[in-house]
Amino acid sequence: MVGTPIPEIASVAAAATSPVPAKKSESKRLSFYYGSFNALKNISMPIYEKKVTALIGPSGCGKSTYLRCFNRMHDLYPGNRYEGQIMLYPDNTNLLNPDVDPIEVRMRISMVFQKPNPFPKSIYENVAYGLRVRGERKRALLDDKVEEALRGAALWEEVKDRLNDLAFNLSGGQQQRLCIARALATNPEFLLFDEPTSALDPIATANIEQLLADLKEKVTILIVTHNMQQAARVSDYTAYMYLGELIEFNETDTIFIKPGHKQTEDYITGRFG
Repeated sequence: MVGTPIPEIASVAAAATSPVPAKKSESKRLSFYYGSFNALKNISMPIYEKKVTALIGPSGCGKSTYLRCFNRMHDLYPGNRYEGQIMLYPDNTNLLNPDVDPIEVRMRISMVFQKPNPFPKSIYENVAYGLRVRGERKRALLDDKVEEALRGAALWEEVKDRLNDLAFNLSGGQQQRLCIARALATNPEFLLFDEPTSALDPIATANIEQLLADLKEKVTILIVTHNMQQAARVSDYTAYMYLGELIEFNETDTIFIKPGHKQTEDYITGRFG
């Protein structure tokens, strides 16, 4: 029956209708091609400011492809092609415009990957890396920014006395929070997360999920997750994708409690995918 929630999230309460927040970004008729393969098909979807938007759907549906369009990661490989627009507000910049520098895009829109990927450097230098790329050399400012970013990633108290240690000495969960700190150091407006907890244990996963809740007070977040319970816990909005198409987008409570499309309901109840 349409609207039947899956048992694990049956306790999610329907939220009262609230004013629609401002848009931070928006894809407009976005299509993407790996060579001749059409991976994304005419996707139009808002991303709301200082909210968490989750992308769900079966493997190969285009979630990560869509996510990586936002910071022009696909530019790194030949033969890839975009159609349509991704607008960034409030300055009305089309991120896919050839005149827009992808390096600047990546400063404004940072990304955290599926597996922790610290650089073979110290904890301090991992966080300071983006600032140094921008040309910052003042030690006092670097110190302040590194501390601020580590605090923002809920890692400062654990590493403040060993900032010169190699990042690889941290646990997996700490390494992922270090990568989040590195992403935060350049004061991004937007954070992209590509299954950030899939390689972590339950305790580290809970820490990252709490961190997401704290971070959305400051930045806009778009997250890919295969874990539907995680999407229900952490996101304000959810998009269900299938075969490169956007099937449904709505507030998360609506998607999980009363989806508007049978295909969405079949997926979240486990009858499909």
